[in-house]
Formats: sequence, structure tokens, C-alpha cells
Amino acid sequence: MTDLKEGVCLSAFWYSHEQCCWTSNETTFDDRDKCPKWQKWSELLVNQSEGASAYILNYFLYIMWALSFAFLAVSLVRVFAPYACGSGIPEIKTILSGFIIRGYLGKWTLLIKTVTLVLVVSSGLSLGKEGPLVHVACCCGNFFSSLFSKYSKNEGKRREVLSAAAAAGVSVAFGAPIGGVLFSLEEVSYYFPLKTLWRSFFAALVAAFTLRSINPFGNSRLVLFYVEYHTPWYMAELFPFILLGVFGGLWGTLFIRCNIAWCRRRKTTKLGKYPVLEVITVTAITAIIAYPNPYTRRSTSELISELFNDCGALESSQLCDYINDPNMTRPVDDIPDRPAGFGVYTAMWQLALALIFKIIITIFTFGMKIPSGLFIPSMAVGAMAGRMVGIGVEQLAYHHHDWIIFRNWCRPGADCVTPGLYAMVGAAACLGGVTRMTVSLVVIMFELTGGLEYIVPLMAAAVTSKWVADAFGKEGIYEAHIHLNGYPFLDAKDEFTHRTLATDVMRPRRGEPPLSVLTQGSMTVEDVETLIKETDYNGFPVVVSKDSERLIGFAQRRELILAIKNARQRQDGVVSNSIMYFTEDPPELPANSPHPLKLRRILNLSPFTVTDHTPMETVVDIFRKLGLRQCLVTRSGRLLGIITKKDVLRHMAQMANQDPESIMFN
Repeated sequence: MTDLKEGVCLSAFWYSHEQCCWTSNETTFDDRDKCPKWQKWSELLVNQSEGASAYILNYFLYIMWALSFAFLAVSLVRVFAPYACGSGIPEIKTILSGFIIRGYLGKWTLLIKTVTLVLVVSSGLSLGKEGPLVHVACCCGNFFSSLFSKYSKNEGKRREVLSAAAAAGVSVAFGAPIGGVLFSLEEVSYYFPLKTLWRSFFAALVAAFTLRSINPFGNSRLVLFYVEYHTPWYMAELFPFILLGVFGGLWGTLFIRCNIAWCRRRKTTKLGKYPVLEVITVTAITAIIAYPNPYTRRSTSELISELFNDCGALESSQLCDYINDPNMTRPVDDIPDRPAGFGVYTAMWQLALALIFKIIITIFTFGMKIPSGLFIPSMAVGAMAGRMVGIGVEQLAYHHHDWIIFRNWCRPGADCVTPGLYAMVGAAACLGGVTRMTVSLVVIMFELTGGLEYIVPLMAAAVTSKWVADAFGKEGIYEAHIHLNGYPFLDAKDEFTHRTLATDVMRPRRGEPPLSVLTQGSMTVEDVETLIKETDYNGFPVVVSKDSERLIGFAQRRELILAIKNARQRQDGVVSNSIMYFTEDPPELPANSPHPLKLRRILNLSPFTVTDHTPMETVVDIFRKLGLRQCLVTRSGRLLGIITKKDVLRHMAQMANQDPESIMFN
């Protein structure tokens, strides 16, 4: 569908340009991109392939197709599944930390995000499919969990399934099963025990096997950007690799700050009320600017693939337009460094313009009300910068091979520098600068390209980009969007070193009304319904009586509402004056009393509790590792108060000299 913006395959309209020309016997080596079966829209409609009128018609139809795809995608998201927008990874991280976003992993979200992801990638917008595929995989994991009571009734086991699903999503997106497991461990999951590691590994294996069986790339390979370089890297090249890491860190910082500022403006102004208009405007600007430049007109995946490629004898790209020595008799795979030709210099300034355009337009694209990933656009920015640096180093080594830095490893007539390797390193650096990934990033990159020999340059660039980006702010793009959206998320990477106690954080505080509680056998149905109506708490502690305040358990608000509703419909004699009890045996009631309602089955008899003198460092660690939403504070079995995750976050903000009331939650 991406190529549909430029033309159509006459033999099968669902074929891309490349697939259409594979089956043609009339394609020549010199005109390998042209074949009779593939026709541009100007050739099909007015029978012209060259000239101003043909160019204008193709230009116009390119914009119209892009607008059509984008409008259909944003309309489907807006009408049927509002949660299908965005990357999905910030929300998945929040869900795995213990927060519930109802409907976010639902069936409609799965269906609409799958369909609209195809449309938005085909529209030519500066976004990727990898992040949304993690969301899609988690939707599948949630759906299958709901089919088995072992997982549907156990929140901890459901989270383990979602961790494995996230690994499978990256495995499918990149063809990188081990990288997917490490991505789930490093970036997404909150709690990752050994059994979850094994299950994630198995899920990623099955996903990769299925992907290989389908063979979506048509090259019998699992990886998306397979490369095969014929020269090793040299120690002197570590300096430009580190420079690319610095660029990646700076790009990551710039992108995060600008994108968050734009998204905050979208939330606080009238701009957020017109998501369809915003998507149409950004798509129109993208298509109008992208079409004249061949490096922005094509899909981002094709662009990255071309930037990663080594220049062999069979390459026809402008990036490989070098001046050849007519007396050269070397093998095809061992072409020496050559002076750049006119095509290379043309490609350099076109890449420079494409780089500036990608940097700017990605800031405004990520976060719109459509499925939008960030992996591929970030890699494209880094790959363009890396390829230009690689060509520069290559030409410097060719023309000044007698310099001391080149003398020991770059002899005249040798193949010294591989510009495609620089593109690969630059892509890793920019992706690391935006997401702050390190280990999983390096593994994904070498699985993605097959470049196992180049792990050290990738490691150097990834670590450098993280150091540089962390110097300006510790938050990656996903953590920044979590805070922007107001999700109660405790980052496991942050340290809490203050010496406060649970009693300093718990509610109610001095001067506040007492805690809303339920008694085990003295409240009526009407009393409980009134309490639920007047408060918005997610649950209530259950005590023996309001005088003793001895803790019995904890009842969830949602389960209370459902239990009362079902009892009124199905049990005879349950009325507003019926006594509700949480004990095994009903309380002694007068003979003419209405039928009591037993709700012990919905009572959590072992809620997590801490004493009032428990250090907050321990409480924070408990919230992180167990994914708790609340924890009760007691002294000798007597209920004193409650600590929620939001209370913990406000307290941490206060300890960091921030205004605790500035922490906004959805």
C-alpha cells in the first residue's frame, strides 16, 4: 500500500513495486526499477511518463492517497477505539506496574490498531510500526489470558503473560527474538522473574518461527535489514562512532523536549479538540515536502535498508555512484575505496535536507491520535547522519591515506571504510538517545542486520548516546509520556534514599476526615451504596467495628458494586435495609429483619500491610516489586491509614523539592 501512492501493478494490484518487477521477464539490469507491469499513475491515466504534466499528476495523486490513508486511520481510531492511538509502550509499562486502564487491551483496540497501523505506515507519515506491534501483541496476550481462569483471575500471572507478549511483539516487528526478550526485561516489564524470562523466550521463539514461515520480506530471511560487509572495523574508527553516539544523545534530548512541549500544548489548548484536522494537516505537509526528495518519498524502511547497504558492483543507488578505475581487476565483493562521483555528492545534499525534514516532522507526528511508533523514524535519522559521516571518513581516507591516523590500516587501493556500517551505528545511537535502551538495543541491532562482528561499535555508540542524553535528563521518551499523561508509575530505576516513615505519608493526615471503612457486620446495603456514591475510592478496608478498628480485610469497590447488583437481582429478600456481613456466620438479627447479604467471598483476607514505623524506602521497594496499588498501615493489628501509589509519588516529588500538588494523575 505504500507504493500505491506512486503507481500500481497491473498483474496484481496488491504487489509492491519490487514484487511486481520480480515476476517480469522484460526488466533489464540498467533499468531494474522499471518494468512494463508497473505503471505510475500518469502512465495509467494520461499515458505519459515524463514531462511537467506527468510529474504534477503523480505529485497530486501521491498527496491524495496519503491524505486518504491518514483520514481513514484517524477516523477509525476516533470512532471505534480511542485507545488505539500512539505507541502503546508507555501504557503497557504502566499496566505492568500494577495500574489498570480498562479497555486498553480490549478486542476493539486490537482490531482497529491492526487495521489503522497498515494505513498510517502506508500514508508516508514519519512513524514506525514496531511500538504499536508491542501493543497489538499485548492485546492478543490479554485476550488469550481471559480464556483461562488461571490467568484472568490472577493479576500477577496476567502480567507475566503481557511481559511475554511484549517480547513476542518485538520479535515479530524486528525479527529479533532474543532482542525482544531483553527489550521486555530492560524497557517494559516491572517485575521479571526467571520463569517469566523462559516464557518470554518461548513466546519470542514461536513468534519468530511463525514470521519465518510466512516470509513477509520475500528474501527467506528473518531480519528486516540484512547486511553483509566485507571489511572489518578498525580501532581508529571508534572516534567517529563515539561522535555518532554524541549526536544520538543530543538528538534524543532535543526530540524528547520538543515533542513533550508540543504534546503538552496539544493537551492544554484548542489544538487537542481537533485531532482529525491535526492529522490531515501534518500528513499534507509531510507529503508535499517529501515527494520532491527521493529519500523522503520512499518508505522509511526502504530508506534505512539502502543506507545500511554496502556498495557492491551490482548497486545502482546514487549513494554508490563512485568514479571507478577502468583498470581495476579485483573481485566483485572487494571493491576498493574510490573517489565520490556526482551522484554521491547529489545524494549527500539530498540526505542532508531529508535529515532536517525528518528531525522536524517526527517531533510533530509522534503523539497524534493515530498508531505511531518511534523506532523506525529514530533509526532513519541516525542512519542518514551516519551514512554522511561514513562517506566523509571514506573520502578523507582515500585522499589523505598518508595521514598518521590512516597510514597503519588504510593502504592505497584497499577497501578501508564501510559507510553502511556508520549508518548502522548512527541508527543505534539515535534510537538509544530517544529510548535510553542499551543492552536490548545492541542485541536488536545485530539481530536486525546480521552484523554480529560489529557489536563493539554498536555498544560504544549506544553507551555514549545514553551518557550524553542522561546528562540533560534521565527520562526516556516513554517515561516522559507517562508523566505527561499523568499515569501513576514508579520507575524502578529511580532510587529513594530519604529516611521518612510510613506514618509520614499515610492518609488520613492530621486535620483530615477519618478513613472510609466498612464494618464486618453492622452496615446495611443502603449504607454501603451511599458510601460508594459519595466517594471515588477503589476499595475500602473492612474492620471489626469503628470503635476497635481491628483490620479484617479489604474489599474492592468494583466487586462490591457487582455483588450488590447481583444480589438484588437474584436473591429474594435482599433490600436496602439488609445487613451486609463479611464473617462466616451471619450476625444475630431480630426475627422480622430482612434477609442479610453475605459478602465474604469478595473480601481479600490478606491485604498487604505495613506498620506505621516501616521506612518509606522499604515501602517504595514493595510498591515497585509487587506492583501494588495500595497498602494499609497498622499498629498491633489496628488500622491507622492507607498509602496509595499516588501518595508515594507525591511524597517522592516533595522529597525532590517539587510541589506535590503539581503531580497530576488521570
